[in-house]
Amino acid sequence: MVETILQTLKQDLNKRMQGTTDVLQRELAGLRTGRASVNFLEPVVVDAYGAQMPLTQVATISAPEPRLLTVQVWDRALAKAVEKAIQEAGLGLNPVTEGQVLRIPIPALTQERRQELTKVAHRYAEEARVAIRNVRRHGMEELKRAEKEHQLSEDEHRDYGKQVQTMTDTFIKKIDTMLEQKQKEIMQV
Repeated sequence: MVETILQTLKQDLNKRMQGTTDVLQRELAGLRTGRASVNFLEPVVVDAYGAQMPLTQVATISAPEPRLLTVQVWDRALAKAVEKAIQEAGLGLNPVTEGQVLRIPIPALTQERRQELTKVAHRYAEEARVAIRNVRRHGMEELKRAEKEHQLSEDEHRDYGKQVQTMTDTFIKKIDTMLEQKQKEIMQV
């Protein structure tokens, strides 16, 4: 009985912590570095067929070179709408249209802009750490509640508390590693 409750709690905490790191990974992927990444165009929404559609639903995005993105529009009639959507997305990108293909050169980042992006990456990482700690706090409260209700002994509470802390430390370390990699990527000239 106790084992199943604790196993369920552990799985729940692990799932929530993994979800937090997944969100951080998506946020960091969206940060623009000096290199081309198809993730830059993820927030772009195109006015197509009388509706707002994500760019990925009307075109194929690729990064053939480190400083170039290409967008292959599936319907030639949407090429102008896609170009307009990219320009108005506030990404600082200026596409060059060649029929159904848009070539988007990625401008180099200034040192000042790189430092700003590093600060943003740090903020994202700190938000993820706080979320992980909140999940840990929730887990510890559940253990305390189970002990109060005499479902756990004091020793079991302490042992499982250590396991929750170890899981937390592992995820915090993962966040730090992700941040470090992103910093290197941003600062790379």
